[in-house]
Amino acid sequence: MDKVEKQEPKKSRLTVIKKYWPLLILIFIAALAAFALSYRFKGREPLWMHFFMGLFLCQFAMLKLFHPKDFAEGFQMYDLIAMKSKVYAYLYPFIELILGLGYLSFIFPTLTYVATIVVLGIGAIGVFKALAKGLDVRCACMGTVLDVPLSTVTITEDLSMVVMAAILLFK
Repeated sequence: MDKVEKQEPKKSRLTVIKKYWPLLILIFIAALAAFALSYRFKGREPLWMHFFMGLFLCQFAMLKLFHPKDFAEGFQMYDLIAMKSKVYAYLYPFIELILGLGYLSFIFPTLTYVATIVVLGIGAIGVFKALAKGLDVRCACMGTVLDVPLSTVTITEDLSMVVMAAILLFK
């Protein structure tokens, strides 16, 4: 009798969308709110990016702060700095919050852009390394409130923020 290999069913787009639905909603709301805030300043796209990044970072900081201990433990599994410093893992949501408020208030913009590039750039490297090792963990990016797997979506988020910060830095 021939052996029949079980094949894993291909994940449908609907399954993938369901998995990332909370993230898509947060991005959509941050984008809409950024458009609403920047509406009266038509033609000033970097202003929209400022608002979007500020809102996005504040939303994500808030999600992490609901359960800081659980966030820190999950974050330490893949972030390069958090692996070596539990203090950093606990401080990270506050770093995100400070960056978000920096974008929304326009205080020290150059420092905000550079810090974003460094912090989220290092984060992207950690996620990339974890994925390359085949680490299958829940992404701590949305705290423990929402269940999203660590994936290329996480790298895309981090790198998108790095690119937007670089655009604002060199505009």
